[in-house]
Amino acid sequence: MDFFSKLGDTIANVGKDVTQKAKDVSGIAKLKLDIKAKEDFIKEQYIELGKAYYEKNKGMDVPEKVQFDRIEEAMEDISKMELLILEIKKARRCPECGAEAAETAEFCSVCGKKLSIVVEDYPYEEEEIVKGEAAVTVNTED
Repeated sequence: MDFFSKLGDTIANVGKDVTQKAKDVSGIAKLKLDIKAKEDFIKEQYIELGKAYYEKNKGMDVPEKVQFDRIEEAMEDISKMELLILEIKKARRCPECGAEAAETAEFCSVCGKKLSIVVEDYPYEEEEIVKGEAAVTVNTED
């Protein structure tokens, strides 16, 4: 009987060890998830801080002027590309609320503001907008 008693104790001890290891692994996984959440939070704070710094200091002579210029160029490129999308879709933006409206619409379907009848030509001269390997040619001549 002594053999079975020792075997029972050994099985109980192994079970306790396995249970503790599972708790440890689970605890580590939870801590890693918590760390990732905190890192994501910090990244968001950096982004907000950088944006606030940019908004406060744009147009000023700061050491980060090169990055400021790159941001402004990227924003201009985005605006041009958004206008291209509207042109392709034969649409325009409501000057009041910014909603998209058909070129032929007389009123905005969101805010109800009367839209101008004349649709303006694309306001930019022909140029290329280069992003990575892709290039978009903006043509203002119809």
